[in-house]
Amino acid sequence: MAKALLGYVGGPDPRVLSEMRRLQQRVQDLESELTRMQAENDALSSVADHEQLLRSIDVPQPVPAYS
Repeated sequence: MAKALLGYVGGPDPRVLSEMRRLQQRVQDLESELTRMQAENDALSSVADHEQLLRSIDVPQPVPAYS
């Protein structure tokens, strides 16, 4: 009787199952996108750190070569 009152007669609603599958797929897609963006951010940060290191090195101005 309790199941009937809660709407569980005849098994789970296919629309709810379909929506749950769709949402699970969306979560997986978003997690993949997040992983990709974090990797891209790490790569960009590495390049920025390298460029900052190069800028911090004190290099004297080149002297023209005399012939």
